[in-house]
Amino acid sequence: MSGYNGFEIFLDPKTGILEFQWANGAKISNIYSAVQLGGILLRTLDADEHEVQFSSLPEAHQKYGKGVEWVIQHRSFGKPLLTQIITAYENTSFCFMRLEVKGGTPEEILSTNYMAPLITISSAELHDSVLKLNTGDQSEIQVLLIPFDNDKWVRYQSVTMPNELESYELTSIYDPQSRNGFVLGSVKHDVWKTGVKIQGTDRGKIGEIEIYGGAAGEYTRDTIPHGNITGNKLTAPMLFIGYYDDYRLGLSEYGNANAELIPAMPWHDGVPFGWNSWSAAGDKLDYAQYVHTSEFIKTQLQDNYFHNNGNVYINFDAFSDNLSKDEFFQAVNTVRKNGQKPGIYWTPFTFWGKDHDRLVEGTDGKYRYRDILLRDRNGNILPELDGGLAIDPTHPANLLRADYHLDHFIDWGFEYIKLDFLGHGALEGKHADSQIETGIQAYNWGMSYIREKLDPIRIGRPFFISLSIAPLFPHQYAHSRRISCDAFGTLEDTEYMLNGLTYGWWINNSLYRYNDPDHTVLYKSYNQRATSWHEGRSRLNASIIAGTVLLLGDDFRIEEAQKRAIHWATNAELLALAQKGDSFILLESKFGGQAANIFFLNDDLNGYLYLAIFNFSLSESAIIPISLQRLAVQNEQSYRIYDLWDKTDYPGKGDLVVELKASESKIVRLQFS
Repeated sequence: MSGYNGFEIFLDPKTGILEFQWANGAKISNIYSAVQLGGILLRTLDADEHEVQFSSLPEAHQKYGKGVEWVIQHRSFGKPLLTQIITAYENTSFCFMRLEVKGGTPEEILSTNYMAPLITISSAELHDSVLKLNTGDQSEIQVLLIPFDNDKWVRYQSVTMPNELESYELTSIYDPQSRNGFVLGSVKHDVWKTGVKIQGTDRGKIGEIEIYGGAAGEYTRDTIPHGNITGNKLTAPMLFIGYYDDYRLGLSEYGNANAELIPAMPWHDGVPFGWNSWSAAGDKLDYAQYVHTSEFIKTQLQDNYFHNNGNVYINFDAFSDNLSKDEFFQAVNTVRKNGQKPGIYWTPFTFWGKDHDRLVEGTDGKYRYRDILLRDRNGNILPELDGGLAIDPTHPANLLRADYHLDHFIDWGFEYIKLDFLGHGALEGKHADSQIETGIQAYNWGMSYIREKLDPIRIGRPFFISLSIAPLFPHQYAHSRRISCDAFGTLEDTEYMLNGLTYGWWINNSLYRYNDPDHTVLYKSYNQRATSWHEGRSRLNASIIAGTVLLLGDDFRIEEAQKRAIHWATNAELLALAQKGDSFILLESKFGGQAANIFFLNDDLNGYLYLAIFNFSLSESAIIPISLQRLAVQNEQSYRIYDLWDKTDYPGKGDLVVELKASESKIVRLQFS
């Protein structure tokens, strides 16, 4: 058909089937689009006519440069019009793809909960792979499974083909050795939950790809089908389709493309340092512990590098209502007296009680919780999720409830809020606002209201917003999001959190300013055994390389917790690394559902290469080789190795070999000659 900047599109004029091809030979073949309208699946390949218009975009994109657009219309007599729109730019390795369906007349109203911009015809019919990497025989292909959210200790996975999986919002299909790969995903998250289904039919072969709006099920936490959208013209999720010599660059570009379309929340006050109460106290939080923590951090840590630009947050998690009203305000005043900032916790879309007739706070007795609970399309209250019931974000009473709580948090002087169990707000259901048809529309509605209430211009001060259990998208409502489900202090917790960093490092400073590694427990969480010395240091190392939000999580009335904090959380060089706000990147990816054990960060400004190496065995030592070639460093180069913990400095040349004791980890800095 035609090409631009090494990217070509081929259209079969008889079937309307597309092929995308890149200059290096990589391609995706046998592409069509589809929409479910009632009982009919309308497919582009079934249309009577296929018409193409190719044009240059009238204005260059500020970042991507000049662009071109293919508009492909698929017409059939008496049926809605299907239109594929593909846009490519001179300075990118990706294109955008859209799908629209329009009624045959201006009065025709369409309704659907399934729109798939990109499906491929099964290769079982064609005896070939629908996807080709620039890697010769494609002896091995891996596919990323990205979770919809971070609930229920879900994990990222890198799945070796042949296999089948469903990822959410995006995936990468790549060769782990060459790192050549595709990144495919949605880039607007205003209406749809996007599913990405991949099926590998043979070693090195992808048989089917299906990227569609309308995902709903166990892993989106839904118990009913995705909501239908209605109108004369309907639009599917907008797709990002890119091919890269290094799929990691593709993931980074994907994150940046999302932020280019919908900017992330800006934050200019640096990485948050401080403490959060949950892992230290759980539901037993009291005044004495909160105040003791503030005093301990003030006297032992705060003046010894544990801060960022002088800022330290002392945060209530759940159960701050254990404190009396007087205790609560005294505790907040103590934090301020100590030169710290208080933080608070709230669940905006979740009801935890059993009494549905309880009055909704902030509504002057006009509404009860049964009025605002989210229901299915038959009027039944949705089942509990994580022990709580979902609240309809669009209900007028929930907006009054939000006013009540958020206005109090502002008036009481809080400067940090942890918002939790946000997936409840994205569930499919029947919403009070009839214009809201899907769970993601409702989530956007509710979260935008919170963002506006906490706008620094409105309230006169910065207010850090951190998401705990939450969908990955949409992203524009917070400064940080937890990269995993709850992660405490054991080595198992460290490995679990690093699984999120392994495949989610790119989220940092693109979708959200910071990845949040959850509470950094140095010695013991309230609900777990005490950790060994190396275990505790590994948990701290993991948090430092995550991005990060560095909130300690111990009860510092315990002597060993104090000792470790005084020794570890005052290490100026390690804390300076955390203050950078940069996520380390995985070196290798063949770990299935486990975490990588080697991460790196290039500090081009100072000419350093940082390495973080972990041993995830509680009982056995490990010898871990590290290839300079895989780090894109010439093998014959000599360098100095500096250990940020031991403060040792020694020469090196060629590949590294790192010896670690059980549970041990190291962060080292390489400076090349």
